[in-house]
Amino acid sequence: MKMDPQVQKFTPKGRATRQRIVDGAAAQIRVHGAVATTLDDVLARTGTSKSQLFHYFPDGKEQLLLAVAEQEAARVISDQQPELSQLTSWAAWKRWRDVVVERYRRQGQQCPLSTVISEMGRTPGAQAVATTLIERWRAEIEAGVRAMQRDGKIAAAVDPKRTAAALLAGIQGGVSVMLNTGDLSYLEAALDVGIDALRS
Repeated sequence: MKMDPQVQKFTPKGRATRQRIVDGAAAQIRVHGAVATTLDDVLARTGTSKSQLFHYFPDGKEQLLLAVAEQEAARVISDQQPELSQLTSWAAWKRWRDVVVERYRRQGQQCPLSTVISEMGRTPGAQAVATTLIERWRAEIEAGVRAMQRDGKIAAAVDPKRTAAALLAGIQGGVSVMLNTGDLSYLEAALDVGIDALRS
């Protein structure tokens, strides 16, 4: 992920302090959710002063939440690597499927990205983070479909972009059910049925 030009202006020590604040906010949100997390909670967790926090996040909580959302969105993709970028065999698709399921099993029902986006609502910043994540994820799956088509393992008639979008929609639905119920079986079913459909 490219570094924000605003962040680049800080010294290495400043960037480290800012990162500590973002990490602390994400950790607080994992335990208590975005709505219940206050700036005072973040200050206490990170051992930073109010002046430091507002130096890096002059617009306050909304700007900090956006930084957390951007970080967590990048992690959704990085947590699936290198498997997500190497969908060139059915064994590779199975490895990716297992990585996705294990990622959400480890995460559990407290998802900083989901809770932050939910609190921020349909703000331009939140929508941009969500859109960028979905497009990157879909593009990676689409590249895998195209790679398999080149090798004759997926039918040429399959539309890679629509197929990737459908598989990703299924994943997101499964993740939503998991976040609300703790049940991972819907995510597993979405991945298994989606991948099986590619093989037919």
